[in-house]
Amino acid sequence: MNTKYQPSKKLTKADGTIAYVWEGKLHNWEGPALINPDGKKEYHIHGIKYTLDGWKEARRNREGLPWFKNPAITNSRNAG
Repeated sequence: MNTKYQPSKKLTKADGTIAYVWEGKLHNWEGPALINPDGKKEYHIHGIKYTLDGWKEARRNREGLPWFKNPAITNSRNAG
């Protein structure tokens, strides 16, 4: 099964801040999810902030769904 996901949307604020948003959260697998006007970059995946090294590691290990959207984990927490 090959599911096609919507890409992150690029939003540019009046002050020059660039944000990549997916499902209402800062998210970008391709690069920084938030770029401030001063050039400072922030890396986010599914709304969770990462350091550059942490983002690279998460990107390398990505499996599609974050843990909180994985039905197997959700069901095991609710069982019992």
